[in-house]
Parts: sequence; C-alpha cells; structure tokens
Amino acid sequence: MNAIISASDLANALAGPRPPVLLDVRWQLSLAAAAGAAPFDGRAAHAAGHIPGAVFVDLDRELASAPGGNGRHPLPDLEVFGAAMRRAGVSADRPVVVHDGGQGWAAARAWWLLRWTGHPDVRVLDGGLVAWEGPLETAVPEPAEGDFVPKPGALPLLDADAAAALARSGVLFDARAGERYRGEVEPIDLVGGHIPGAVSAPTTENAGPDGKFLPAGELRARFAALGATDGRDVGVYCGSGVSAAHEVLALAVAGIPAALYVGSWSEWSSDPSRPVAVGPDPQ
Repeated sequence: MNAIISASDLANALAGPRPPVLLDVRWQLSLAAAAGAAPFDGRAAHAAGHIPGAVFVDLDRELASAPGGNGRHPLPDLEVFGAAMRRAGVSADRPVVVHDGGQGWAAARAWWLLRWTGHPDVRVLDGGLVAWEGPLETAVPEPAEGDFVPKPGALPLLDADAAAALARSGVLFDARAGERYRGEVEPIDLVGGHIPGAVSAPTTENAGPDGKFLPAGELRARFAALGATDGRDVGVYCGSGVSAAHEVLALAVAGIPAALYVGSWSEWSSDPSRPVAVGPDPQ
C-alpha cells in the first residue's frame, strides 16, 4: 500500500462508501516561539477552516511526551496517544489519512506513530492542506468513538546506542539542514554537529517546491547515492524525531524500510559523554 495519497484520491475516498478517518495535525517548529514570541496555533488554524470531518490532533500533547532527557519530542504515553486516536474516531479496521499545513513533518509523525503501534492502513496527504482543492468547514467534527488500541513494535525504532551502532554497520541519515549537521549553526539544541558516522540527508530535498514528494524512482536514486543500497539497514534522526519521520515516510515511498531514532539530536546532544562530529564528512 502506498504511504501517501493525492488530494484528488482523498476527495474520492471521502465521498465513497468507506471514507477514511481524517486527522489534521497542523504544527510547525517555531524558532520565534523559542525566543519568546507566540507559537503557531494549529488548533486555531483548524477552527478557522478544515477539510470536512477532519479532527485536530495536537502534536506536542498527543503525539509526544513532555520534553526532557529523552529529547524535545519523546514518544507519547501510549494511553494518552490511544485515547486521542479513539477520540478522533480511529479504529483498527478503518483507513486513516493524516495531513498538516503542507510541510508534511507533523503528518508524518502521526503516520509513523500509528504504523509503529500497529494500524495497518495509514496514509499522508501529499502536499498537505495546501494541495486540497475541495471545500473547508468550521463545524466542530463529532466522530464516533474509535476502537484503536496501540500495540507498539510494528516499525523499527532506535535508541541512542542503536543509532550509534547503525551509523557504523549500516546507514544512518541525518535529516536536518546541512548547516546544522556540519555544526556551523545550531538554533535549538545546546551543541552543533552530528552523530559520528551519520550521513547528511536533509528532509527538504525529498520534496519539490509544492511540498509534494518526489517520484518514487527519484527518491530511490537519491537514497542510493547516499548509501542506502544492497539491503543495508537504514535509520534516520533529526532534531527531535519529527522531520525524521518525514524522511522515513520518503524512504517508504521509495520502497526502503527504515528505523526512526525518536530521541534524535535533542536527546543525543543532551549527554556530554556522547561523541559529536562536525564538518561535512560523516566521521
């Protein structure tokens, strides 16, 4: 099953006899908020207009636990996550489509969590809300309670030690911007640089100017050129496990399974005993 869905195919599915559950995960990383300005309010954006029937899901509160030693967006408490999914109408036997404002990072985080916890049929709206050409509504959706119960383990997950080992034995992609990988600038975390052995593979290069994923063949060629060849094990990290989920999704579109290091650089760099590499080379 393809992990993404076009806006036209979503419109047809919503009009069909078995419409998917639709989740709106509008969120964005705000450096202005880190400096004290008001953060982006996804809930307000949802209330101002959303795809009919879409239920808002809060990334910071329902798709992650509170920030701390495990990173800025650690795995959510499974009871909290499961309750949020059931509130949104998610059931084990009903397809789910997730979207955000267009960047795709937040939607990918929800896609990954649902797939990791065992939901068999989850797709991301390619291009996000920007790609949607249908009507919007402001009515508060009232879906029937779902029955989804998270059962983690369906997708591979890395901790810090496993990520370090994979950087030596397979391919570990760093999905952040190149300047953060090289340690030239670090606007969020305390230390700049990358996990020794990791390969720079910015998430932004997986999509075109419209925010839609590159064709599967182009993605395969990109990842092969970066070392994802011959069945090598692949993992991805980023700053806090959000944009890396988007890269795992891009790899899935390319037909390449990959593990996610959820703690990512925000966890790795919080421990001064962990090594840090700088510059353009993996080592």
